[in-house]
Amino acid sequence: MNTPRARLLGTRQQGDSTSLAPGEPFLGQPRSTPRFVAVIWALLIVDTLGTQPIQTIVAIPRPLMQMVTIGTVGVAFLLAIMVNRRLQIRPSAYLLFLTLLLVASLPGSVTLESGLGSIVRCVRFGLFIGTLWLISRWWDDAMSLLRTHIRLVGAVLASVVAGLVVAPGLAMPATDSGRLVGVLWPLTAPQVGQYSATIAGLTFLLWLAHLVPGRSALLFALAPFGLLVLSHTRTAMIGLVAGLAVAVLSMAFTNTRARRTVGVTILGGGVLAVVLGPFIQVWLLRGQDQENLSTFTGRAKVWDSLLSAPRTWLEQAFGSGLSNKSFNGLPIDNSWFAAYQEQGLMGVTLIALFLAVLVGVAVARPPSPARACAVFLVVYAIAASYTEASLSDASPILLNLTLAAALLSAGNRVADPALNHPQRTMR
Repeated sequence: MNTPRARLLGTRQQGDSTSLAPGEPFLGQPRSTPRFVAVIWALLIVDTLGTQPIQTIVAIPRPLMQMVTIGTVGVAFLLAIMVNRRLQIRPSAYLLFLTLLLVASLPGSVTLESGLGSIVRCVRFGLFIGTLWLISRWWDDAMSLLRTHIRLVGAVLASVVAGLVVAPGLAMPATDSGRLVGVLWPLTAPQVGQYSATIAGLTFLLWLAHLVPGRSALLFALAPFGLLVLSHTRTAMIGLVAGLAVAVLSMAFTNTRARRTVGVTILGGGVLAVVLGPFIQVWLLRGQDQENLSTFTGRAKVWDSLLSAPRTWLEQAFGSGLSNKSFNGLPIDNSWFAAYQEQGLMGVTLIALFLAVLVGVAVARPPSPARACAVFLVVYAIAASYTEASLSDASPILLNLTLAAALLSAGNRVADPALNHPQRTMR
């Protein structure tokens, strides 16, 4: 019989053609998630890569990159319609609030205050949300979708590593304080840090839950952590630490390995802080002075200007429309201020609501690997929202939160294997 526990542990029962073969790593080829869903998810990841002004090994015209990123979401939407012709969807409060966020973007965008690009961004955001609705019917096996997500984002990070090997000077430019960037496809250091922190954290949690062997954990956790260190992304590091702290504590009462991790962290954390204190301080300062730190590398000045700018009642309520997340030519770098600028108080309220829904559902769910991974993704998104504008438009963070919503929708059906076998370890 193909039991839920057998599927989670990656073992094949007699007559089972969908679970993993004995000894096959958890991060191997997904068997349960339909291939077309994996393809659609890959297209959404490409759509959210962005087009940054970074020097790449082979010069890629920015209009071409924009055509690729915008075109992929259109292809993803068409594929989703083709495989879900009956338009069957799963009820989701998270996706409902995302849809309302799109609606809140329209009043400001149609005024074209931010240019014709506002309409293009609304169309892209609509296709993004529509695709998520159409594939929501396949959320039943969310752990398989999680495996797919890790493999796909791992491929993005592999391109960063390849660029570092081929052109280390370009990959760690002196003009950006030697921070690691993507040079095969232009990825900023914060993007590299975000992808690295996400994959490292999810893989570590799966290892705690006995769902990934040690070798895969070394590859998919330690290697991305190294890339995170090279990217010098403080926000991603804080999000990783905060997300893992809350997620591991959520597992501690039912998972022996998680309890041991908490104990080792408490005992060894102080020692490591003393031994590695100077290195950690230098890494966090990143060559900046106290003024830069106190103003969040100048971000606070942009935020103050944004809040003091005069606005009509319509702009206060619905913002000035989707833009490139900048104000007076400077990046906003804050999800809440960006939402206020683009979607007004309505947008800020809707973002707070869908985060509150995810937190509330996570608290209500019983302990499981699915819940732990969802908690990590939600806490990371909340931590990153302070210095990243990523919650008001199609972005990797919204994809992560969609994955969290899928995991929570199946969380009450996916038990922690460590509950029944606390001493079991995968080799």
